[in-house]
Amino acid sequence: MPAQQSHLDLYVSPLGRDSWSGRLAEANADDTDGPFATVTKARDAIRELKRATKLPASVTVWLRGGRYVLKEPLTFTHADSAPVTYAAFPGETPVLDGGTRITGWTKESLNGKEVWVTTIPEVADGKWYFRQLFVNGARRNRPRLPKKGFYRVADYERPHAEGPWGDIFMGAGAFQCAPGHVQKWKNITDIDVVVIHWWVEERVPVAGFDPATNTVKLANKTGFTLKDDVADGLARYYVENVEEALSDPGEWYLDRTTGKLTYLPMDGEDIETAQVFAPRLRKLVQVTGNADAEKYIEFLRFEGLTFEHVEWDYCLSNQAAHKTPAAITFEAARSCAFENCTVRHIGGYAVELMDGCQNIRVVGNTLVDLGAGGVHLNGADALGPRARRTGNNRITDNVIGEGGRVFLAAVGVLSRHSFGNHISHNHIYDLYYSGVSCGWVWGYHENVSQNNRIEKNHIHDIGHGILSDMGGIYTLGVQPGTMLRGNLIHDIEKSNYGGWAIYMDEGSSHIISENNICYNTSSQGFHQHYGRENVVRNNIFAFGREGQATVSRYEDHLSVTFDRNIFIGNNQPIFAMGTPEQRIFLSNNNLFWDVTRAPWCGASTRNEKGEWGYKQEYSFEEWRKLGYDPQSIVADPKCRDLAGRDFTLDPDSPVLALGFQPIDMSDVGPRPPEKRD
Repeated sequence: MPAQQSHLDLYVSPLGRDSWSGRLAEANADDTDGPFATVTKARDAIRELKRATKLPASVTVWLRGGRYVLKEPLTFTHADSAPVTYAAFPGETPVLDGGTRITGWTKESLNGKEVWVTTIPEVADGKWYFRQLFVNGARRNRPRLPKKGFYRVADYERPHAEGPWGDIFMGAGAFQCAPGHVQKWKNITDIDVVVIHWWVEERVPVAGFDPATNTVKLANKTGFTLKDDVADGLARYYVENVEEALSDPGEWYLDRTTGKLTYLPMDGEDIETAQVFAPRLRKLVQVTGNADAEKYIEFLRFEGLTFEHVEWDYCLSNQAAHKTPAAITFEAARSCAFENCTVRHIGGYAVELMDGCQNIRVVGNTLVDLGAGGVHLNGADALGPRARRTGNNRITDNVIGEGGRVFLAAVGVLSRHSFGNHISHNHIYDLYYSGVSCGWVWGYHENVSQNNRIEKNHIHDIGHGILSDMGGIYTLGVQPGTMLRGNLIHDIEKSNYGGWAIYMDEGSSHIISENNICYNTSSQGFHQHYGRENVVRNNIFAFGREGQATVSRYEDHLSVTFDRNIFIGNNQPIFAMGTPEQRIFLSNNNLFWDVTRAPWCGASTRNEKGEWGYKQEYSFEEWRKLGYDPQSIVADPKCRDLAGRDFTLDPDSPVLALGFQPIDMSDVGPRPPEKRD
């Protein structure tokens, strides 16, 4: 091949052969040449061209439609650095599969119900075990108790600790349950206890059970004490993978000792045609350079591919399921792209940009049915080597939903120790914890996370009343240059406390929040725990059940400035402030309205159940006497349809005279391909 060739097309097909040249899209007439059979062979062929200095200026590896069953993850190293694109053949859907189709089903009866059963010798031989099952493209659940809701820990050995956090991070290795909640079930060490409290779930295998004392022994200690955070009572939990609880359509159980898999079919499922898959691999793609040697992998692209069926394993994280691995990982990578792909039916995060990743595009993807979250950015912190720092990446125009199916505390987009990123135009929905989290330093220490833009995201229907302490957008630490702009955030449902739209947690500082519309939150629309000199301007905060804004910790400096916002309540004081007399924030040029004319402001407190209340309430005149809102007004904002949550302003809205600029949400969420940047 001439060295000056500018472009090369290679082809891969489930009908191909690795002994062929890969230069043809389909087999020739005499079946002597055609596409490769595996992506690995295409990768190796490109490596050979590179070693022989015959690699063209660019290469596209076209994957024909069909299923590619991976026996091991696809790996790319510094040796693969080149302008190479792995793309779906036009009009076709290639699927890279980390699982195996389960066949050989027969029908049996279980407690009067039809079940499907099959025996998997690899499981019986100890060579394979899986914790997820997918039928006709949908996740199916292992049997759990209780079927709905939760049990509560009856008792445990209480630790004692001094300090601001008390015993919160002092876990337990055992607990007592109420009689009958746990029993001496079959294969008890394959059963998980899933503890729900604070902002985490903790999934721990059972090590044993003593029926005489109702003591459940855990294989590992939990990371948190077994309390139900700020509420009365001890922690909620459920037990999962209990064969004796197998009773509802869609449930399944795998017996590790015999290899027998039992499935209760859903209505309409056919044993002859059902597509049943179980995962084998824990990763599908690894793109790995060497940051310490500055041997980055560059210019690799994945376009239009589908990835599915990835297993999970146990990992305890203290927040955001950040230790949970991803199906697709980039490390020490530069100028690579993952675009217009689908990642689904997995046990962890979909995509992770690890140490040393810069100028990576994760754009236009569909990331759904996730054991954890969508995208995780994670670089070196301020004390780490600069070569390992991660930043200037674009996480845009993605659909991220149906997450936290295994690790409830996962986040739609989690950015830790990463700078200069655009997290924009994403549709993030149906999670049990936060939509976007950006940090990751508690307090006022040096923070790599700066100059991030989180804008034009549609974030909704998260929390579902399971965990606490969450935000549609959550920030942590000092972040100069970071902007939260033009986001639409709504329907955030907490468990005991903390269901905010925008949540500036410990040390969040120098962040601008503007042009956001936030409504239907179970706490306030905006919460600042503590921080310095944040600006909240030109936003709409409406219909928070515990008020519209709160600053909860006093510190002797300016924490936040509220300027030109619209606050709309429904029989709740607008502000919920711990100590409004202490003047730790500024507020002016705002419009306030309550559809039931509630009291103006409440100095906040919590009752013994952890519920927010108000120990003192202020009229608007009393509020002004404290030095707040001298030019602000109380008036109907004249929105198009408050009941329907349409906040479009009438041309004669009184807020316009205060300098408020109408907020355009027409382009929120993913854009058409031709409008993406």
